[in-house]
Parts: sequence; C-alpha cells; structure tokens
Amino acid sequence: MAVVLDALGPRGPYRARRTLTVPDVTGAPVASLSLVPRLYVSRTLAALRPVRPLPYEERIAALAAAARHFTGDEIAGLSFAEYERAVARVSGVPLTVVQAATASIAETAARAGETTGLPRPAGAAGDWRDPRTRDGSAVWTRRGAVFGVHAAGNHPGPHGLWLEAVALGYRVAVRPSRREPLTPHRLVTALHAAGLGAHVALLPTDHDAAGELLRGADLGLVYGGDDVVAKYAGTTILPQGPGRAKILLTAGTDWRRHLDTIVDSVAGQGGVACINATAVLVDGDPAPLARALAERLAALPSLPPQDPKAVLPVQSLEGARALSAFVLAQSAGTVPWLGGTGIAEDLGDGSAVLRPAVFQAPRADARQLRVEVPFPCVWVAPWSPADGLAPLRDSLVLTVFTGDDRLVDDLLDEPTIANVYVGDHPTHWLRPGVPHDGYLADFLMRTKTVIR
Repeated sequence: MAVVLDALGPRGPYRARRTLTVPDVTGAPVASLSLVPRLYVSRTLAALRPVRPLPYEERIAALAAAARHFTGDEIAGLSFAEYERAVARVSGVPLTVVQAATASIAETAARAGETTGLPRPAGAAGDWRDPRTRDGSAVWTRRGAVFGVHAAGNHPGPHGLWLEAVALGYRVAVRPSRREPLTPHRLVTALHAAGLGAHVALLPTDHDAAGELLRGADLGLVYGGDDVVAKYAGTTILPQGPGRAKILLTAGTDWRRHLDTIVDSVAGQGGVACINATAVLVDGDPAPLARALAERLAALPSLPPQDPKAVLPVQSLEGARALSAFVLAQSAGTVPWLGGTGIAEDLGDGSAVLRPAVFQAPRADARQLRVEVPFPCVWVAPWSPADGLAPLRDSLVLTVFTGDDRLVDDLLDEPTIANVYVGDHPTHWLRPGVPHDGYLADFLMRTKTVIR
C-alpha cells in the first residue's frame, strides 16, 4: 500500500497503532489512515489552545504559501496530479470535478487576504490598534480559540470553507472523513509546511473518539443529514445539512432557452454537491421539461471516475445497488422519465456508475422534493402562485426564472432560502468571497466596543 496518511499534530506527523484501510470504489486498497485515540485528541486540543495567533499579515502570507505547497509539493508520496487521481478513485467523484474543487481550495487559500475581511461589519475595525478605537469603535473579534471540524467526504470542495477559520486566527483541528481523507491530509500538510504547524491539526479517529474533538473545541463544524441539523441547531456546533437546491420557472418562461442551465444545475460537478438542483418547479405542465431533461441526462457516458471524460459519480457495486433501491422506493407515486428501472450501471470491476434519474412528482408539495441523493437525481413538479413559497423553503440555493421582481423580493425575505440566483446561473455557482450558507465568519466572530 503506497499511501500512508499519518495524523498531524502540533509536533508533526504521528503514526498510530490502529489504522484504517481506505479503498477505492472497486474495493482495492489505496491508503492506510492512522486512527488516533481519544487521549491524543484531547492532548492536541490542549496544545492548540494557548498558541498565540500569528499577526494577520503573516497568517495571510502563510495561507498563500500553503496554496503553493498544496499544488506543488509531493505529499505522502503523491504528486498533485497523482493525488487528484487518487481522490477520484476513492471518492467516486469524476476527475474533472476533483480538479475543479482542488483548484478552488488553492484559490481560497491564495486569496484569503482579499476575502477574509468581506464579512466584517463596515463599522468594525479588524484590530484594536486601529486609529478608530481612539474615539471608540467596534472591533471584530473571535468567539473562541479552537475550531473543530468533522469534515465531509463526498466532495473535496468543502475543505476550502474551514480555511477561513485559519485566516481569522483560530487554531483548527480537522477530523477527516474515512471515505476521502486524502484532501484534508494534503491540505493540513501544506499548512504545516507554510509555518502553521502549531495552529492546525489533522485528527483521524474512530467514532468513539470523534466526539472528543467537538467537546474539546470552543466552536465546531459538522456535516450530516436532517438529524445532525436538528441535534446541533442553536449550539456552539454549526451543522451543514442537505442543500435541497431548487429551480423555479414562473409563467411565461420558455424553459427551452434555459435547458442548458437546468441540466448543468442537476448534473454539473457530477451531481454530488449540496448545491446541485434536486427539484425543478414549473408554472404549467412539467412533462415537456421532464422529457427534455431526461433525454439530455440519458446521453451522459458511464466511465470510471479517474477517466478524464467521466462526468457521473461512481460507488461500490453494493453501495450503488442499495442507493438504487432507496431511490426507487422513494419514487413511488411519481412518473419515471429516467431511472425508473434503477440507476446502478455495473462497470464490471466491483464498482457501478450512478446513472441520472428524472421523476415527475404530482404536486409542488410532494414529499419526494425533499429527497436528496449524491448523484444527478431530480424531481420535476408543477407549481403555481397559489402554492406560494412553502414548496420553495429549505433551499440552500434557488435559481429562479421570472420577470416578477416582487417574487424575487419575497424569496430574499424567506429565511429558509440561503441564496437566490435570478436567471441563467446554475445552482452550483460559487466563488471565493461569497457566502455559501452565510459566511462562516458570521458564526466564528463577534464585535466588541473598544475605546482607548
């Protein structure tokens, strides 16, 4: 086994006695991941807490250097290209999607100086030494010292999010996903090489020790389903749950003009991200759009994830068949335009491509519109103004095609819709500096008044 992934503490790499074999989607071993005990987690958090943050300019310079190490160094015996290929094999995310995500992570680190201050209130200084505090001013300050992250493993992209905490001066401890630990290991290694070894740790653990990281940190970030969101809502742990991104086409909209955007929203990035569209609501008959969407998605090729032409996600054959059975059970009562006989296409090597699925639901409030799965699966349903905003709620992104400005106002005022894109912008559009689900800094920071 060529790739060895050690834990990374303030004193450097730590090779634990217990290890976990990380397989690719065919079941072949790719890496060996150290699993640290609970005591190592608690001691690492205790070591991170008293570390004084580097001055702001030094932190920003270190993050820019980390971006260069991330993309340029050989880490764990892998070049950057070899690492990206390994991530595709392990996660099942298409290689081109991995490449776009890793480029975004590097850009986020390199541009931290431009983006870190964007969430800061206009009336607040970034440091108490700012001349404004002589007459009294708000100062932006951290709500804690240590930030714990239970990282997601379905896509490399979310690892760019916690870099904001590093830029803000937090000491950060990351528990990598067992599914895809390669990205956080590479990123934390790059941060160590850039001089932030005392500020960032990688703590792979089993489930028993995982809770210690969140208990020992001042603030935390965790990914999961509705149960995780309900468990941690309103606590010192920020939950990141399902996206349930949607598209709405109001009366008078010619969906044919926007079909490329709709297809891209559903299947772009392999359809694995929380910002891929899972529901399309149409003011009128949804059948013609569902038919056209199915035709376009049916033409996508089935390839192993490391193939440069791959566009669909891959899982183990067993996992893909289980997911197929789940989707078919959930689709009861809908009209299947694509995927009605299953979505798992056996590649003959122990893995299967997750083929797209399109189902037409009978109503805007059909329960299926809340079903989100990690491949291009979309529920198309009728909507009318009489249905109101209720079917559109709980959306990380809503792309709306409308000429009704009052509707746009209402969508922005709806607290459960995080982002509103008007016109031809796919639901997965994102760039460094704009909020994903609000700014992470909204959770990490607060203002204090200082006068001197």
